[in-house]
Amino acid sequence: MPDQFLTGNEAIAQAALDGAISLGTGYPGTPSTEILERFGVLGGRAQWAPNEKVALEVGIGVAFGRARALVTMKHVGLNVAADALFTATYTGVSGALVIAVADDPGMHSSQNEQDTRRYAEAAGAPMLEPGDSQEAYDFTLKAIELSERFQLPVLLRLTTRICHSKTGVKTRSERLPAPAPHYERDIPGRVMIPGYARPAHVRLRERLRAIADSEEPRQLVREEGSSTELGIIANGVAARHAREAAPEARLFKPGLTYPLPIEPMREFAAKVKRCVVVEEGDPVLYTALRAAGVAVEGKSEPFRFGELNVDRVRKLLVDDRSPEPEPDAPPKPPRLCADCPHRQVFQILSKHECIVSGDIGCYTLGVMPPFEAMDTCVCMGASITVGLGLRHALPKEQARRVVSVIGDSTFVHTGLPGLAEMAYNPPPTGHVVIVVDNDTTAMTGLQEHPGTGRQLDHLPATSKLNYEAVALALGITQVFVCDPTDGSDDFERLLVDRLAADDLSLIVARKPCPLLTRRLASVASQEQEGTSSSQPSAGEAAIAATAAAAPSPRQTEPQSQSS
Repeated sequence: MPDQFLTGNEAIAQAALDGAISLGTGYPGTPSTEILERFGVLGGRAQWAPNEKVALEVGIGVAFGRARALVTMKHVGLNVAADALFTATYTGVSGALVIAVADDPGMHSSQNEQDTRRYAEAAGAPMLEPGDSQEAYDFTLKAIELSERFQLPVLLRLTTRICHSKTGVKTRSERLPAPAPHYERDIPGRVMIPGYARPAHVRLRERLRAIADSEEPRQLVREEGSSTELGIIANGVAARHAREAAPEARLFKPGLTYPLPIEPMREFAAKVKRCVVVEEGDPVLYTALRAAGVAVEGKSEPFRFGELNVDRVRKLLVDDRSPEPEPDAPPKPPRLCADCPHRQVFQILSKHECIVSGDIGCYTLGVMPPFEAMDTCVCMGASITVGLGLRHALPKEQARRVVSVIGDSTFVHTGLPGLAEMAYNPPPTGHVVIVVDNDTTAMTGLQEHPGTGRQLDHLPATSKLNYEAVALALGITQVFVCDPTDGSDDFERLLVDRLAADDLSLIVARKPCPLLTRRLASVASQEQEGTSSSQPSAGEAAIAATAAAAPSPRQTEPQSQSS
């Protein structure tokens, strides 16, 4: 009998605890967010990083110290962390480094549906792909083992259904013993200048070959059924769909996505008259098998898009390309909350027909009616830099209408380099950046970041990033803070004034998210129940700080650096 009924994210968190993970770090992004939140609730050491690259680099440092690290992110976050990943496979690790990456087929909450499996081969990182919560638990522990044994970071590829679906999970009766952290100097192995990187690349390929030649790939393989007519090769949630869509078929689950167990797959394909590869996303398994000379069939182009389900797999197996039925009730498009402080910002931007360079967050919904006040949205942090590009290129009368809008969490994530670019290469017409600061990472569930002054558990942190001070330090002197919801026309007058100016402006439109205020009230209430002290609790202190974060309109003056 299973010990618990868990989502895939919860199972990974439990495995991290049972696997003696020393530190869990990452950046919140649906569908991966709950892993670290759950790990923290279970008693693990969990923290949010400013972005995924920072998180992975911290994890690399932990693993260099012969401890165990878990780094979490969604698929587009791996793009941000890729610079570190591609070199971390060269340096290798001394402890364990597990990187849990959640793909979003169908783009439920993402700007693309890229396939993380491509990164495994490109970076030379072993990858495991669980198909349910039990495998999410088991494969996390296996990833720790593989990472330590072969001294490589290991990718754990998840998808939306695995992250959020619940299945029974049987857990270990005892936790793994934690290794004793220790650093041993290894300059040629850790410092990737060209002279050291060339042999490091050779070592990487040798380690990958060692994995492929070990017993590990065959241990992870699962084969079900005895049919000699139809065989299906599938990994992850696709294997679950395939089992239900074709219960009579023989099913092969590699488990290890990279390096692939090619020979066992070749042996499997030889057992059946027809062998079909069923996979969500890109034809990664199919391409690798065909390149190895294995006679398999793939899926036609329509099935490359969106999530698979049982009905789609049935059609895929017979290559039925007929149009898929429309849902009975189309999903209701998301809207900004009725009391969202961003609404007034987008209302004014729309009124003045601004060309809005937007960004990733709940404020992206400013593109929806009735505002339709967003013209571009590319990736995290791109609002400032794309806006600068428009300002540089457009004729003066259009350039003056360009405004970059970015959220507080995204500003910390990758907006800071854009602000440096703005100060370094200012357009002739200047530029206007609006930070819509609602004091949280709202879109993924009210997570914290360095600008909130609170930790992952919502309790006070040791510091709080001051956006205005950063802008002033960069030489941007026109820095303003206001509450766009105060009922006055101050924000509108400020925006009009700044659009007409030729200098650089940063406007912080600051008003806490109402959902956050209620969340912090709950935290304060729970804290109060656990203490009889007359002193304010940590949660109450967080409430007070949040209430104070809605300022009266003011310009932030340049200040001396001296204390």
